[in-house]
Amino acid sequence: MDPISHLIELARVRAVLDVRCLLAASTVMEVAAYGDSDTAFHFLLDGECTLEVADKSYPLTAGDAVLLPTSPPHRIRTSGTAPLQTSTKTPGQAFGTIRTTSSSADGVIDLFCGHYTFGSAAGLLLAQTLPDPAIVSFAQDDETVRTMCGLMRHEANHNGPGTTAILSSICTAILTMLLRNSTPKLPDTTLWTATADPRISQAINAILQAPAKPWPIEKLAAIATMSRATFLRHFTKSTGTTVGAFLTTIRMMHATDLLADPALTVASVATRVGYASESAFTQTFHLATGTTPGRFRRTRAVPPNS
Repeated sequence: MDPISHLIELARVRAVLDVRCLLAASTVMEVAAYGDSDTAFHFLLDGECTLEVADKSYPLTAGDAVLLPTSPPHRIRTSGTAPLQTSTKTPGQAFGTIRTTSSSADGVIDLFCGHYTFGSAAGLLLAQTLPDPAIVSFAQDDETVRTMCGLMRHEANHNGPGTTAILSSICTAILTMLLRNSTPKLPDTTLWTATADPRISQAINAILQAPAKPWPIEKLAAIATMSRATFLRHFTKSTGTTVGAFLTTIRMMHATDLLADPALTVASVATRVGYASESAFTQTFHLATGTTPGRFRRTRAVPPNS
């Protein structure tokens, strides 16, 4: 299995499409915060708008996908000189359409909004490693993107049997495509899942495939065919994190998955993710998740095959 597919499997992603927004010019849509375990997303099929988060603004154009790992309150704004219209998107509402315009009005945008929930703590750890917000642009002339957009519109318009499942699957595909997109729209943001440097990708893939192995810097640098110093510099630039922090995160993602199996002791989980002692694993796990492996297993672990 390729690394990104493995990450999606570990995260146990569930995509929920909340609303389709057909907004006219001069519209502001307020989006309330989601819960701590939810990650909001937007996918702009047509038009242009601005995402506003706190005191920052991000212009969006057709084909842009947005992921907000911490799901803060934010707004979508369309430009125009007409009297301002306002709308509100509330988490938890049944799927439907928010409309402030007819389909022929000037300045209309076609925006799908939803959220991802994760059936494992591994998904939450994955989200924490991504830029907030993460914005990538999909080429509008890409056949896959055109097909997805057309299918999303068709299902949203008809909203018949199976629509929820179909839209959920498409939104999971959008997340997967976002994770593998090597051209984030914002400067100085990195998606380590899609680093553009193939040498760093080789080192990342080696860790993802065997997180329990000892991974001295020299070994990873050799995989990347770089000197030690050059590898460290390029790794941080390509991923936005250090080798040590990245390795720890990947090991903790695997650990949260393994802890869901009651047949495994904490000590055996520690060994399987590369720790020589249960105490060292427990300390690292607590720093990463805010709880101990035993408490996590009792309160948060998801049973296998759930």
